[in-house]
Amino acid sequence: MARSVGMTKQRNGQAEFARWMGPLLDALRALGGSAKPQEVSRWIARELGLPPEITEATLKSGANRFHNQVQWARQYLVWQGLLDDSRRGIWTLSPLGWKTHLDEGAARTLFLDRVKIQQAERKQHATTETGVEPNTTDTELPEELQDLDLLDVLKSLPPYGFELICGRLLREHGFEEVEVTQRSRDGGIDGYGLLRLSPFVSLRVAFQAKRYKDVVARSAVGEFRNALLGRAEKGVFITTGRFTPDAEAEATRDGVVPIELIDGQQLIELFHDKLIGVKPKTVYEIDHAFFDEFRRDS
Repeated sequence: MARSVGMTKQRNGQAEFARWMGPLLDALRALGGSAKPQEVSRWIARELGLPPEITEATLKSGANRFHNQVQWARQYLVWQGLLDDSRRGIWTLSPLGWKTHLDEGAARTLFLDRVKIQQAERKQHATTETGVEPNTTDTELPEELQDLDLLDVLKSLPPYGFELICGRLLREHGFEEVEVTQRSRDGGIDGYGLLRLSPFVSLRVAFQAKRYKDVVARSAVGEFRNALLGRAEKGVFITTGRFTPDAEAEATRDGVVPIELIDGQQLIELFHDKLIGVKPKTVYEIDHAFFDEFRRDS
């Protein structure tokens, strides 16, 4: 049975949760750049071989103490600009976070520096507010990318980068335990995810992510299905191109593992739906009828 412990303590000027900052960044890198909170905690516990007295301890509220500490570590990394602040329960590395590695000494320094900033903020504003804006800077978009639409940008990504962002897309749309496997050459499968249909039923899904300029032929869908045998209960084929009618027929053929096809147009809609890599923009159109009554001289 998990034992109950008190609130997070500080030792030698360092909150205990700071020890998980570096492993948290490592976890997200290993998981493809983004993951759900519990996936991150499980990865850290597994890779560091943490004992049950750490992973199963609870707070007085009954919440898991270790996961609570990992969540606090994540918050400080967000304030530091190393993680993007997701509103949908997905923890995501920022560009700075991808290349940042923290040992315990660096994490301790980050924590103490952030405490000083927060103390200065409280004195300046005379409030109890503890949050500060992430330390990020805007960079100018390269000229060659300024006129590209979203589909062009996706096509311009390197193969592994496209696979990573498709893994992010699956997470945002409800998949759990998403793993990108391109580097392991898993029989042509680019990644896996778990889709929970209900508390009692879940499906292991494999996906393939390919940047095509033109059409995807039936043979490509058939080869993907062959790779699925014994590995997954369903497949998702994601492409920036489009599928031929024969490819669509192959995906829905009776008596075999079903495959969902996501073409370039559907892909854009899925990115828009979750605001992945895009920002909403308000465009005002003149309502000429509104001004008609003001065009009268008298």
